[in-house]
Amino acid sequence: MRIAVLGTGSVGRTISARAAELGHQVTIGTRNVATTLAGDYAAWTAEHPEVGLATQADAAADAELVVNATSGSGSLPALTAAGAANLAGKVLLDIANPLDFSAGFPPTLTVQDTDSLAEQIQREFPQARVVKSLNTLTAELMVRPRQLADGAHTVFVSGDDAEAKRIVTGLLVSFGHTDVIDLGDLSTARGTEMLMPLWLRLYGRLDTANFNVKVVR
Repeated sequence: MRIAVLGTGSVGRTISARAAELGHQVTIGTRNVATTLAGDYAAWTAEHPEVGLATQADAAADAELVVNATSGSGSLPALTAAGAANLAGKVLLDIANPLDFSAGFPPTLTVQDTDSLAEQIQREFPQARVVKSLNTLTAELMVRPRQLADGAHTVFVSGDDAEAKRIVTGLLVSFGHTDVIDLGDLSTARGTEMLMPLWLRLYGRLDTANFNVKVVR
């Protein structure tokens, strides 16, 4: 599958490297290729030559699936740069959280209860097929869940498009996830985004990001 990952940070790099390892054709999308290559990304890309680098628009244009691995505050600008036409009809996996760090740590949420970042993205790009997932996990557990409890923990998917959720679920299973719960339509992303205050408190208390929830039933 041709996958575009928007976001050059640690999350985007982790997702990209794992997807490429599994045989997908992966391109990371960035605002400015030259600027990105002038930074610490250069060393990473030398270690991962199989992962391409392009502008956000070019990466999205050629993709079958687009991953939003930007910060929550940067999501809409990055997707706008990618271009509505380049996102139309594409599966858009949103793994970002609407975190506001303006008042320091821990951050607050920019949206909650009656809306979600995922829904904002869907409204802004109505022809994209938005699926929310992986936003309740640290990056390494997103792509290598068996590092923790042999993978015996839960990941959620939310979205309005059943086929898009099927495609995302297939990707999650290929990463090693064994307990994928479809929460329903995209409004259910409100719940997973609102897990972040709890997740951040646990992170501070446990002094590690290597944890997750498991739904026991």
